[in-house]
Amino acid sequence: MAADAIDRDLFRRIRDRVAIVGIGQLPFAKDIGRPISDTAIDAIRLAVEDAGLETEDVDGMSMFEMEHTHEVTIARGLGVRNLRWWDKISYGGGASCATIMHAAAAIATGLAEVVVCHRARNRGSKASRPWAQERELVADDKALHVPWGLIRPVDVIGMWAQRHMHRFGTTREQLGNVAIAARKHANRNPGAMMHGRPLDMATYLAGRAVSDPLTLYDCCLETDGALACVVTSVERARDLRRKPVLVHSVAQASGPNPVHLANYNTPDLQTTAVPCAQQLWSRAEMKPADIDCAQIYDAFTPLVIMGLEDYGFCKPGEGGPFTEGGRLELGGELPTLTSGGGLSEAYVHGFNLILEAVRQVRGDSTAQVPGCRNVLVTGASGVATSAMIVRGE
Repeated sequence: MAADAIDRDLFRRIRDRVAIVGIGQLPFAKDIGRPISDTAIDAIRLAVEDAGLETEDVDGMSMFEMEHTHEVTIARGLGVRNLRWWDKISYGGGASCATIMHAAAAIATGLAEVVVCHRARNRGSKASRPWAQERELVADDKALHVPWGLIRPVDVIGMWAQRHMHRFGTTREQLGNVAIAARKHANRNPGAMMHGRPLDMATYLAGRAVSDPLTLYDCCLETDGALACVVTSVERARDLRRKPVLVHSVAQASGPNPVHLANYNTPDLQTTAVPCAQQLWSRAEMKPADIDCAQIYDAFTPLVIMGLEDYGFCKPGEGGPFTEGGRLELGGELPTLTSGGGLSEAYVHGFNLILEAVRQVRGDSTAQVPGCRNVLVTGASGVATSAMIVRGE
């Protein structure tokens, strides 16, 4: 069977036939003060309870490779009887939606029946940044940029932003629209780290410089946390406690230029999001105009503007103007980052965006989009990435 035929057959078995049925998370913190395996277990228990299942029902697990925890340790702590399927996915924020994709594929092919996907993060308030540890010989794709001083992600994204501004006339105020929309949504969310801390344009523009043109408010938070969700078949979901959130389309891609964070050197600013978006929409029975709410990966504000373009909400170069007039805010054309996202709720490599998508479809978000049915969630651009569309029945 040809590869494209296999693809179509598998995604017919996934589309709207696999569902997220439970979510759970611990309160976000600057320093959670506990081992990540312990916090992962607690978050998974909350998700399983939310679904109306027992931990003994779990037989699959998908997690982040960068987490440095062990599946068997977590399974043992949960009391899982037999872990029949598991995997780990690389590339940080690019892995978020991929955990759901891999879980959905395992369920669709009969490898597992109830899969938990999770992200636990414990850096602590005094933990060093990953790039601060780049003191030894580097290899692979990092050898193309780390020795020359491009070490911090913010510096690379700053270069992307400069290129976008030069080519399309994107302004700092348009970047600010992203940050302000996220903060407004966070101020509706009592669980957000920036809850109760409003942000206006004057404050945004006066923010401390981090990597030109990016300032403090263009950058995500540094947060500890633990989050999980439970995925199973729609048939089983309909007998459970919560309204099933259907997995409509999923995709994972590295793109034609899969150099880690170094895609700034492509003249057209094409990131890994472009081939991921192409796959996502080709597998879906809807288009961007059908999306009611978007959770676009937001480690930095330019990624949201470029994500609007890459996922087809506007043409290349029109992402900046798209942010104007409150379009990204509740009541706007495309409410985005409705929990506050990585910019204002918490930064856990995008997994909180998945939970917010579930809440929107269920109808219990703190910044609920009226009549929300279809939600896009995306992973990080510039690394091997993933995305998904979830919807209500």
